[in-house]
Parts: sequence; C-alpha cells; structure tokens
Amino acid sequence: MDVYEAIEKRRTIRIFKKGATEEQLRRITLAGSKAPSGGNRQPWEFIIIDDPKIIDQLAEIKYQLNRKFTPGSGETQKDVEDRALNQKRWFKNSSVVGVCTTSGQSTNGWLAVENMSLAAVTEGLGSNIISYWAEEKKEVEKIIGLPDGYELTCLLKFGEPGEEVKPPKRRPEFSWLHKNKF
Repeated sequence: MDVYEAIEKRRTIRIFKKGATEEQLRRITLAGSKAPSGGNRQPWEFIIIDDPKIIDQLAEIKYQLNRKFTPGSGETQKDVEDRALNQKRWFKNSSVVGVCTTSGQSTNGWLAVENMSLAAVTEGLGSNIISYWAEEKKEVEKIIGLPDGYELTCLLKFGEPGEEVKPPKRRPEFSWLHKNKF
C-alpha cells in the first residue's frame, strides 16, 4: 500500500473487534518515531498500555471529562451523558498507546500521531485519538507515570475495526488551495 492509499483509507474507528498485536504496536510506534521534529529533537516517548485496570481508569477519566460539556443547540444533558458513556465504551477491545513528549514539544508529538495513524492502516487496523486537558490530563499523566518534564500529547487506540465507517464528507478538492495570497 502506498502512502496516498493509506491517507485515503484512514478513518477514525470507535468500535473495535480486538486490539493490535504487540508486533503491530511495535511497528506502529517505530513509524511514529520516524516523524519529523523541530531541530531533529525527537522528543517523543510511547507507552503501550495493556493493563486492563489502567485502561479502565483512562476510560473513566474520559467519561467524566466529557460529562462536563454543555449541551449544544437542540441537545439535552442526556445527549451529553450518552456521548460521554460512548467515549468510555469505545476503549473496549482496543490497544492503547500513550504519545508523550518533553514539555512544550506537543506539536512534534502530533506529527508522530499522524505517522502512527497511517501505519495502522497498512497493518489493517483502525485508530482513534483520545485527548485530555486540564486536571484530567494531569491525572492521566500521573496514572501512566510521566516524569517531570514530560506531557501527554494524546492516547491512541488501535485495533481491528468493529464497525463499517463511510468516507467522511470532504470539501471539494482544491477548494482550500490558494496561491501567493488567501
């Protein structure tokens, strides 16, 4: 599979049949380590999280974080609660990798995330990005044992897709391209 095909096939997967193998996770994290970084600092660290108790804690924190959202237009608090519960359920059957960087280098971590997401496609896997912020991010960083001077970029979930996902609706090709000025 060439890179353009992987880009075209990449989808956000929320429901997994089963997680990735250890070998797949090693290849995926290796792809992440090949990402470009400012000054070639390579500030990333990857944590494979396979302890079910830790994964349950991470899912619970995401659930509690998402429960704090205010309902949008036409939504109820029950809609917010249902979405938050889904976020928790979607950890099931997935493999979880923490993407971390030295503090202040999270932009470089996101470059690694993209490489890893594309590598998952070539492995026949789906991926899903899980972000945390505020106190919940600090709580996750503590749970996964990040030392001082490091921060969590995100968690990535990988696994065999358990849902059929249609291609997203995209803007017309090149409608976003400008030359010399906007």
